[in-house]
Amino acid sequence: MAWSLSKAFTNLFAGARQVEPEDWENLEDTLLQADFGPRVTDEVIGAVHAVADVSATLDTDDLRRILGEVLEERLAAFDPTLSLASEPGKPAVVLVVGVNGVGKTTTIGKLAKFIATRGKRVLVGAADTFRAAAVEQLATWAERAGVDIVKPQQDGQDPAAVAFQTVERAVADGHEIVIIDTAGRLHNKSGLMDELAKIKRVVEKNVPISEVLLVLDATTGQNGLNQAEAFLEQAGVTGLVLTKLDGSARGGFVFAVQELTGIPVKLVGQGEGIDDLTGFTPHVFVRQLLE
Repeated sequence: MAWSLSKAFTNLFAGARQVEPEDWENLEDTLLQADFGPRVTDEVIGAVHAVADVSATLDTDDLRRILGEVLEERLAAFDPTLSLASEPGKPAVVLVVGVNGVGKTTTIGKLAKFIATRGKRVLVGAADTFRAAAVEQLATWAERAGVDIVKPQQDGQDPAAVAFQTVERAVADGHEIVIIDTAGRLHNKSGLMDELAKIKRVVEKNVPISEVLLVLDATTGQNGLNQAEAFLEQAGVTGLVLTKLDGSARGGFVFAVQELTGIPVKLVGQGEGIDDLTGFTPHVFVRQLLE
């Protein structure tokens, strides 16, 4: 059976007994194994110690409660709210970026459903024209989500032109939200970033961009973050989407990635189904880890 952070915590805090020195070592090992990273782990342990040391007696229930408070406080430094505000008569535009293979296209389908079920009219733009398969895959997910899509008029069409046509149609037809897929890989990184910058310029001639969401595969941890470095440096990312956060084996990556990038996690994917994308709620997330 796969290692689980929540199960590790359950074992660590079991029994409502007095805390022993080895419990602190086990807590540190657990946080490191869950991808909190060395710096965040040290700071969390230090913060828990600072509270625990003023207690004459400390049992495992106290330790669980203090750890939960420390983790929630760290998450509170980041606002997970998805910004979908727009000007009257114009759609809110969300650009979705990320390297190929992280689940970007499926995330867009799930995001479209997530927003549509909240009563908004959604239009998806297939601006990843570098891969013909990406367009068809996105069309399939748009159909599952029950939303409209704008596809390239011919193979290899300029991605910025597709983005422009998507926004143009959204304004004409009264769609409230536009989600635009973008390429995850071109022949070179500079070309990819230039393409993204062009899409942003074209879109912003008509409407402001509300969010630039970077999709990351939570199971790849720091390696995935390194692969996405160019997006973080140049794409104007405003929020993170973590896919494959199934169970909680990599739950610590939520903490590490926010503090490494300074960018909030706004959405998390915890399954393969169309409804398996949710907004990130810090206190719920911490409770799931510790219970």
